[in-house]
Amino acid sequence: MKVSDGMTYAPKGKPQPVVKPGEFVFSAVRLDHGHIYGMCNGLTEAGATLKYVWDPDPKKVEAFLKTYPQAKAARSEEEALSDPDTHLIAGAAVTSERCALGLRAMDAGKDYFTDKAPFTTLAQLAAARKKTVETGKKYMVYYAERLHDEGSLLAGYMVEQGEIGKVIAVNGFGPHRLGAPGRPQWFFEREKYGGILCDIGSHQIEQFLFYTGEQDADVTASRVGNFAHPQYPELEDFGDCALTGKNGAAHYFRVDWFTPDGLRTWGDGRLFILGTEGFIEVRKYVNIAADQPGGGHVFLANGKGEKYVNAVGVTGFPFFGQLILDCLNRTENAMTQAHAFKAAELCLIAQEKALRIK
Repeated sequence: MKVSDGMTYAPKGKPQPVVKPGEFVFSAVRLDHGHIYGMCNGLTEAGATLKYVWDPDPKKVEAFLKTYPQAKAARSEEEALSDPDTHLIAGAAVTSERCALGLRAMDAGKDYFTDKAPFTTLAQLAAARKKTVETGKKYMVYYAERLHDEGSLLAGYMVEQGEIGKVIAVNGFGPHRLGAPGRPQWFFEREKYGGILCDIGSHQIEQFLFYTGEQDADVTASRVGNFAHPQYPELEDFGDCALTGKNGAAHYFRVDWFTPDGLRTWGDGRLFILGTEGFIEVRKYVNIAADQPGGGHVFLANGKGEKYVNAVGVTGFPFFGQLILDCLNRTENAMTQAHAFKAAELCLIAQEKALRIK
């Protein structure tokens, strides 16, 4: 894992199996984004058995098999989707192609776990919503900036325990390093990646809904621009957005592709949660200019005082085990389908409404 490169960022945790070998089988289909490695790490650490891998690019499959030698290269997508042992299809296709893959997976009787963003259009979202009702299958999303980050998870437990009272505002900052030479061509094509608010903005909106408990929100303002990359005219290197929850909680986030080369990691991701009785700050990946390795820095202030916790190794990554059990038991403990889709819907609306400022 390269901490300097967000596209290959694939967290690893301690094995916390919830099933025995062979009890829950999944296959990886489409390897267009490196997040597939984080998805597979989480599932295998939770006890899932990885059976097949398929991608139209044999070089991607070859590289994948070096990391996961237990997998078998499928001869076709259909072989993986039709396999009777496979419970779930995990995929990180080109963003605009993720929905179509999910529809095929659900039609084949599989649950589906996709990298974010799960859609690039509202029409795709509508098709996925319809298909989940028709098939009863899951369309789950890898919102990694919360699900695969222990600082964010610890903040969630603090909120649940009432440490800061009722959450009334969430601010998020999701800067990323562009690393343009290592990016595929589709990454710079607006129709294929969906826009910056649709793409990395999806993490931020999902977190807002989670920490506030809001089930819906209005996009009150959104902006996008290309400030410094004229050689990639369809790239949006900056975006920000404000939302108001239906119950009144406030949200503002900023995302960009301006992480400087001197920063030791791919992005200085920050999360601020304001409650009626205190606040939490999470420095997810780095405590800048401090002699501390890694991330997971959580700061809490409330009526009892101040607290700092390094969350690395504290929470683990329970989402993946919960997802496995949800698929087996048809429950919704990892994430509800409504939540996954609402986060996607709001980022699509934010993107659609965005004022272009540059």
